[in-house]
Amino acid sequence: MNSIIKQIKLIERIDQLIRLQATGSPEELISKLGISKTKLYRIINTMKSLDAPVEYDITVQSFVYAEPVDFTFGFYTKDRKTNIINPFIG
Repeated sequence: MNSIIKQIKLIERIDQLIRLQATGSPEELISKLGISKTKLYRIINTMKSLDAPVEYDITVQSFVYAEPVDFTFGFYTKDRKTNIINPFIG
């Protein structure tokens, strides 16, 4: 699998865990994801550079978003009648 696709899938997984407030500590998260601590912080920094308001909340022992955000990556079809964007399902 292409390395950029792997990185996007990893960001999607981290995003899901952040939304659930289920990342655990950084050590728990690297164990869940099977990655190094360095790689985890590189991904978190990449997310922050894309304007993700990621913070670590010591009270819930999880990474969290400081404000509500959405993360979507992919190609989508546009309904011409309503101009609503729909995910492309192949």
